[in-house]
Amino acid sequence: MKSIAALQALVTASPVDGEPSDAELDAIELEIPLILAEVDLLDAEIKAIDRPATELDKRRIRRARHRVLAERRDLTNRVVAMWTGGAA
Repeated sequence: MKSIAALQALVTASPVDGEPSDAELDAIELEIPLILAEVDLLDAEIKAIDRPATELDKRRIRRARHRVLAERRDLTNRVVAMWTGGAA
């Protein structure tokens, strides 16, 4: 029977301090508008989940979906612009 103690160093070689790196924080900050739009969509869907959707519910969900799509488009454009140096 092999002991896994010899393999433990490979698994735990890089200590994790539990804090996100600066690059991870920058990525999260870049995605915040999309995250908030997705939260709004989820809220609209939750409000309509336990009853028949009214016309107002349908409009709220439709607007939230459009906002999510717009934020995804904007995020993609920002990332492409960063990669290409703004040439996109």
